[in-house]
Amino acid sequence: MTFEHGTRKFRTLFISDVHLGARGCQAEQLLSFLRYHDAETIYLVGDIVDGWQLRSGWFWPQHHNDVVQKLLRKARKGARVIYLPGNHDEFLRDYYGTHFGGIEVVETAIHAAADGRRYLVVHGDVFDMVVKHARWLALLGDTAYEIAILINRYFNAVRRRLGFRYWSLSQWAKHKVKNAVNYIGAFEQTLAEEARRHHVDGVICGHIHHAVIHENFGIHYMNCGDWVESCTALAEHPDGRFEIVAWSDQAEMLPPMAEDEEEPILARTEIAA
Repeated sequence: MTFEHGTRKFRTLFISDVHLGARGCQAEQLLSFLRYHDAETIYLVGDIVDGWQLRSGWFWPQHHNDVVQKLLRKARKGARVIYLPGNHDEFLRDYYGTHFGGIEVVETAIHAAADGRRYLVVHGDVFDMVVKHARWLALLGDTAYEIAILINRYFNAVRRRLGFRYWSLSQWAKHKVKNAVNYIGAFEQTLAEEARRHHVDGVICGHIHHAVIHENFGIHYMNCGDWVESCTALAEHPDGRFEIVAWSDQAEMLPPMAEDEEEPILARTEIAA
């Protein structure tokens, strides 16, 4: 493990599937991540706010509001913040081309990396056949996912008391259940084909809560992950190199920080993809 002091600065950060407004959202983890990481450009790759959950019952604790304020503060301090709505925050799709507190709302984007490669940036739900053609099934699946997250939360509370690391029930199921594995593969292949259609070098997306970087379909496919379970973000270095930064374990190692502290001193580990 390597340790560094000071805020980690990247050329670009990609964050997706935060689900502010949902009880499973790990807003405190994301707030900690945003305090210790900075970038010239920040892409919010969909499902940042969970409108589905908010419609069924209002849930908006202080940490969820703090995340919004932190992102707005980064925009005010000069970072370019680009918001690409997903299916859970689809209410923002009526506002393409507008700005909210310096945050741009767009449908898709083409990101030009430092090494000259171009990447299609999109949430990805429009390429999910379940969301696109069977919304009722997607809503049912969303409810089942929330229940799994609730069970997982209590399970991991016991694990922490016993000194064990975080373990994700739904992530385990995604890797073990054949239909889930096939679904992920089909989603990734569809996004790769969409990238080819746009004549770009790769695609950056979210939606399926599965952080990964690979070239299995002849296209550079990158998924940001989520802030419900894995607490991951995609980061671009100044030379155009990409990595997945996992934050769930590192955050527990950090010293306490004052609420208004802007330039913290940190000791953190980094997990490279």
